[in-house]
Amino acid sequence: MAAGLAVLTRGVRGVARYFGGVLGADAYAKYLEHHRAAGHVDAPLTEREFWRDRTDRQDSNPQGRCC
Repeated sequence: MAAGLAVLTRGVRGVARYFGGVLGADAYAKYLEHHRAAGHVDAPLTEREFWRDRTDRQDSNPQGRCC
């Protein structure tokens, strides 16, 4: 019973992670990863600054998206 529940939980988490990636919910984490890997010396944007910048760029340069 416990093994089945663990498998189900792992599956649900995987699906949630997949949809989070599709919807862009993990974009800030990817940004921080890239910022570290690229060796930038300046501090990364805060999460609020990141999302504001991303939204502003999408509004000024609309590409194919549904909404």
